[in-house]
Amino acid sequence: MPANRFNGFTEYGVGIGLRIPHYQHIFEKKPVVDWFEIISENYMVDGGRPLQVLDQILDQYRVVQHGVSMYFGSAQPLSREHLKRLKTLVRRTNTPWLSDHLCWGSVDGRYTHDLLPIPYTWEAVKVTAKRIRQVQDYLEIPIVVENVSSYAEYHESEMAEWEFLNEVVEAADCGILLDVNNIYVSSQNHSFDPLTYVNSVPSWRVAQIHIAGHSKYRKYILDTHDHPVIDPVWSLYARAIERCGPTATLLEWDDNIPSFDEVHAEALKANRYLKRATVPNLPPGALNKVREHPLETR
Repeated sequence: MPANRFNGFTEYGVGIGLRIPHYQHIFEKKPVVDWFEIISENYMVDGGRPLQVLDQILDQYRVVQHGVSMYFGSAQPLSREHLKRLKTLVRRTNTPWLSDHLCWGSVDGRYTHDLLPIPYTWEAVKVTAKRIRQVQDYLEIPIVVENVSSYAEYHESEMAEWEFLNEVVEAADCGILLDVNNIYVSSQNHSFDPLTYVNSVPSWRVAQIHIAGHSKYRKYILDTHDHPVIDPVWSLYARAIERCGPTATLLEWDDNIPSFDEVHAEALKANRYLKRATVPNLPPGALNKVREHPLETR
């Protein structure tokens, strides 16, 4: 197995996303939180309230940056201005790694502001890996890419999604942000076994894991981040931790946001799986026997 370069952040524990409705609670109550994840684009400004809030958070907490507009799979050149602002923020936060999505979303300078799936082709592997390397070299910190949820497939695809992810991260020599909720959502929308996906990812490249809730409709599932995590997603998370070991974990809750305490309590449920992974001398497959929530199958 290659050197463990990307998932060496075992002490990071469980974090939650920093969201505006929780600012007052955080500043007044100063809750104990392992770390906060921020959306980079919300703080890539020259001054004002966003940076004031960020600096207050940095005085007390560790922060990890997560982006939503790098669009590694887009064919157009990277924006130098965007990268300059991003690097300024990286130096401000001292984020240990920077994550963004394995997707595309821009054409000829026009941005969709959506995370669109990439055709899983060898040409796309080449283009995407090149862009990731460029960003990683410029920012001088590890880049980790997140698998997105998808609702459509391309006839041109030449491999499965997890095979594409593996080829990209190997060619780019970058890490993975493994979103197990996105895996579950896509597996239900496209009828594949989510465990095959989790079992196929190179565990030594997983730097972070996302968990979240979603919405189920009659014909598809939508990644809405507005519900608690469901049992099958917890089971996928348990398997990911079994393979990767204790890994920095983030709960996403971005709509219909409840109280800070409720979000934090949901996030901390991950600790029961992280603690199991630190118990020495467990035989192979032992975590499967003690899971509280068996994975549902279609």
